[in-house]
Parts: sequence; structure tokens; C-alpha cells
Amino acid sequence: MHYLRSLMKLLIKQARIVDPASPHHGQVADLLIENGILTTLSKKISGKADQEIDMPGLHVSPGWVDCFAHFADPGYEHKETLETGAAAAAAGGFTDVMIMPNTAPVLHNKASVEYILHKARTLAVNVHPIGAVTRNTEGKELAEMYDMKSNGALAFSDGLHCIQSAGLLIKALQYIKAIDGVLIQVPDDKTVNPQGLINEGILSTQLGLPGKPAIAEELIVSRDIALNKYAESKLHLTALSTAASVAQLSVAKKEKNNVSCSVTPYHLFFCEEDLNDYDTNLKVNPPLRTKSDRDALRKAVREGVIDCLATHHLPHEKDSKVVEFEYAQHGMIGLETAFAALRTSIDDLSVDQIVSLMAINPRKIFGLPAATVAKGHCACLTFFDPAARWTVTTNSLRSRSQNSPFIGKTLQGKVVGIFNKNVLTLA
Repeated sequence: MHYLRSLMKLLIKQARIVDPASPHHGQVADLLIENGILTTLSKKISGKADQEIDMPGLHVSPGWVDCFAHFADPGYEHKETLETGAAAAAAGGFTDVMIMPNTAPVLHNKASVEYILHKARTLAVNVHPIGAVTRNTEGKELAEMYDMKSNGALAFSDGLHCIQSAGLLIKALQYIKAIDGVLIQVPDDKTVNPQGLINEGILSTQLGLPGKPAIAEELIVSRDIALNKYAESKLHLTALSTAASVAQLSVAKKEKNNVSCSVTPYHLFFCEEDLNDYDTNLKVNPPLRTKSDRDALRKAVREGVIDCLATHHLPHEKDSKVVEFEYAQHGMIGLETAFAALRTSIDDLSVDQIVSLMAINPRKIFGLPAATVAKGHCACLTFFDPAARWTVTTNSLRSRSQNSPFIGKTLQGKVVGIFNKNVLTLA
């Protein structure tokens, strides 16, 4: 990772602009950024700059957003810190990351939101706290959502803990309407075989591992869509993993229910068959499902049913993963490999569709600035090459943890870097 701070002038040569809101969308041009502002955009710019980016196949888009990642600070800094999490995000092309509240203490009040924003203010990536819906994410009583929103919480979620009480969820959805909030939920009915380790099916039987049935997810998806319609609020369902889940979302969107959704890169890339060698890095929640479920997710991405990508970056130290499958913690890191995993999984996805998933849609859903690639605008940009191929190594990972099943795999689509807060960060 290479940082160049407070650049006076940055010149980007012959980059293809991918931004539907820009008058230069689809054009190849030179871009000159001065003191953080995009001052000149034309076919050819001559003159000297403090730094120049000139490489074949370069694309530039509004800065990418990840709407669900774990930076583990405070309380679990041995897994990740705000600094290492931001470095991983920048290497993955993200200028903005929304971080889940499952820390110690939990991110559930004004003080904890202020702590994150104060500590992250000097980082090259914008870190947006997600405030807990309930105190200590216990699902019993509502947290101080108004105070958190007033002090910078971008959305609300109990993170890794799905809210089980329908009555409490209705109250939360109704409450956030007044403050124009969005509630994020990982759909998981904890009463349906909570001991399940992988997808319930033939493979779980063959491997001798307890299964987690798809119905545990689909019940909550159905319930939460209905509750959101009743409350007339804003709901975002993340980490959808089954064909039936995305089918329900497709119907809900046609009915103008204000519900959006995201999938993880790993649910698009892997399926349950990849678990044959008990790789604990593939132990995730919701679990990897069948090949047909994975194909349905890919189809939903192509057709625009899926609004955005969510990395569910969940770092763990070696001791939490290099153990028997039963005892391993759920989750994998995913910021650095998100774009490449998406590009490799769905190789017929257009660059426009990719940028919609990674930059345009999440900004609209969560109310972030549009970050347009246009003259006179503050530069918040991601640079990438959709055609480049690269092999993931431990050296290419910036996270403090290395629990990635992508290590050793060759992927298509490489991030070049980001420009944000007048700082260029090269991957």
C-alpha cells in the first residue's frame, strides 16, 4: 500500500470514465485534480503534476461503498483496527465503509459513534458507523437511535445478530422513519437449528456436519418484508444466500415496498461443494448454499434485483480459524478481493453494472453524496482495471487478519487505488 498525502496536483492519463451521472460517462479522458478538486477533464492535458497515473486499461468511477464490514475496534483490535481495516478497504477500491456495531463495547450510543468518527477522521477512507438497533445488540430494548443518527450513525443494525422479535422490529422500523434511517438485517431465524454449521442438504450429511436449512433465512426475509410494508419504513436485507430469498425480494420491489438488498462476493463465488476439504475460511453465516442457489444469486445481480455488494469483511486471528470446523468462528475477510470476486464470478457483467453495485446504488440507499466524476466536483474516486488478472497472495492483503479462501486463486479485475480526502492511495 502506497500513500501520497495532500497532493497539490494529480494527473490521471487516458482513463475510461464510468459514472452515469457524469456528462463524460463512457469517454476516455485525462483528469487533473488540484487540491482535491477535479479542475480539468479533457481528451489530453499537458503540463506537470506532482503525481501521474498512466496505465493501459485504466477505469475511473465514483468511490466505491461497502455497506457491511467489521473493523473490530474497540475491543477486538487483535483481529482488526480502524487503521488496518481502512488500509484493506483502500486496497479493495473502497472510499467509504459502513462498519457494523459488534464491538466491545457495542456501538449503541452517542459516545461510541463519536469515538469511531474521531478516531477515523485522519484515515484515507470514510468510515461510517452503523448504530445498533438494540442495547448491546441483545434484541431486548431499543438503543438510542436518535442520538446516534444526530451524531453521525449512517444506518442501524444489530449486525451479526438478526433481530428475532417481530414486535421489536416493527417499533424500530417505525422509530427510524422520523429520522430518515435505514435498518440493515442479516436474515436468520435463530430458532431453526441454531447449531447448523453448513447448508442443510446431502453434503452436510456426507460431511457429517449439522445443517442450517435455507428456511431459517427465508422465513425472516418473508417476515421482514411484511413488517417493513406495515411500518412503511426503509429496510435493507444483506447476505441473501438462497434462490427463494431473492425471489421474494423481486416481488417486494415490484410492489414498491421500500426494501433493498445486498449479497456478499463469496456467496457469488463459492457454493457448498467448495466445503469438501473442510476449509474453515468458508465457514460463514448465512452458509454457502447449493450451486443452483449461487446461480440464482448471480442471475439476480445481472437482472438488478440485487442493489449492491456487501463484503461482510469479518477478520479473525489464526486461533479462531485454524481449529476443527465445529469450533471455527464464522466469517472471512473480503474487502481486498470483493471487486475481483464479483468480476470473476459474473464475467458478463458490464462495467456500468459493476459501478452501479459498488458505488451508485449504495450511495442512494444510505444517503451518501453522489461523488460525481465531473469538473468542479470534489474528487472521491476509485481507479480499477476490469481486465487485469492477478493471483491473491498474503502480501496483497492489508487486513490485520488473513482468513481468506481466495489466497492462491487467480482472479480477474484489479483495483489500482483510490483518491479521497485529497489523498491518493495506490493498491
